[in-house]
Amino acid sequence: MKKPEIKDLQKYAVKVRKHIIDEVYSAASGHPGGSLSCTEILTVLYFAEMRVNTKQPLWEDRDRFVLSKGHCTPALYAVLAEKGFFPKEDLLTFRKADSYLEGHPSMRYVPGVDMSTGSLGQGISAAVGMAMAGKLDKKDYRIYALLGDGELQEGEVWEAFMAAAHYKLDNLTAFLDHNGLQIDGRITDVMSPEPVADKFKAFGWNVLKTDGHDIEKILDSIRQAKDYKGKPTVIIAETVKGKGVSYMENQAGWHGSAPNKEQRDQAMAELDKVLAELEVE
Repeated sequence: MKKPEIKDLQKYAVKVRKHIIDEVYSAASGHPGGSLSCTEILTVLYFAEMRVNTKQPLWEDRDRFVLSKGHCTPALYAVLAEKGFFPKEDLLTFRKADSYLEGHPSMRYVPGVDMSTGSLGQGISAAVGMAMAGKLDKKDYRIYALLGDGELQEGEVWEAFMAAAHYKLDNLTAFLDHNGLQIDGRITDVMSPEPVADKFKAFGWNVLKTDGHDIEKILDSIRQAKDYKGKPTVIIAETVKGKGVSYMENQAGWHGSAPNKEQRDQAMAELDKVLAELEVE
């Protein structure tokens, strides 16, 4: 991509982060840490890679995305709103009574959501089924899924990985948000899934690694995944939990906590500064 296009994606990522903060602040609940760590991944997918139609969210030939780490809806909703699937103003109804923007995504209520998720491990399993359907129907759409690294502690994940390799689902690309933290602390202290790359290879996947906050590197990894035939691909994205908000970065406590007004204002000031710098470059 040309540099101006990269810069546009960087701007979108900052806007998405601002939405994330406002969503969890307005709800006084939610999961900011893991939403901020996957922002660039979702930005690249929806604004540069995936074939979607905001006017026809259920278009049969669209690419599909599954948020397997289903608690990180602030990021997904922010991207969908910026893309134009629903009004941005609705983001401030996040997790409120009678809002369609629930704490976990629902394909019944939210335009642009391809799979309802919540229970960890469930999403990647559904993504495998969607990829199998695409193969059986001889469709050329692709399936993308995003997992958290703490999610790898669920056995269902590995059943899904085994099935995807067995059926040679090269139309499936999974991202691992490898930020190293979960609600109770470091993943290696709670129940270590490491070494994740070796395990994915042992389960028959093509394995790539990238900087999960570098848009050009994410784009390159996706291109490599699309070119690889005969195996599904997992992209291990090295990320920072809470990325973009100084006091949230690498802090497990921000896994599922909402900022107060002072903290919200500080986060917005930091993000506005980054956005302003991108505007003048």
